[in-house]
Amino acid sequence: MAEERTIGQLVSQASEDLSALVRYEVALAKAEIKDDVKRGAAAGGMFGAAGFLALLALITLVITVGYALIALGLAAWLAFLIVTVALLLLAGILGFIGFTLVKKIRPPERAIASTKKTIAAVKGSVRP
Repeated sequence: MAEERTIGQLVSQASEDLSALVRYEVALAKAEIKDDVKRGAAAGGMFGAAGFLALLALITLVITVGYALIALGLAAWLAFLIVTVALLLLAGILGFIGFTLVKKIRPPERAIASTKKTIAAVKGSVRP
């Protein structure tokens, strides 16, 4: 016949099981958030690149205006203006990609659902 455990042993085992369950829930949340963090980092990089390109565009725009006022000739400033427009278009594309990546970030839904189920199960088993 199996040996019966004391109340203290049962409480100790329940405590260990609950600790393990919490660790598993945290591990699940970390796994789900990992992909979103990667997307967030990529979006941050895209926003950074867009900002850098916008700064370059501003510099070339200023140079373009300077050449336009000094020379009033078409060749030099038109070339700078074309470069400026191309940089602004590239900055817009990178900014749009970064915004799209940020919109895809979601909460760890599986971890939240699992935690809610665990809480409901624990509350159900602890009723007076």
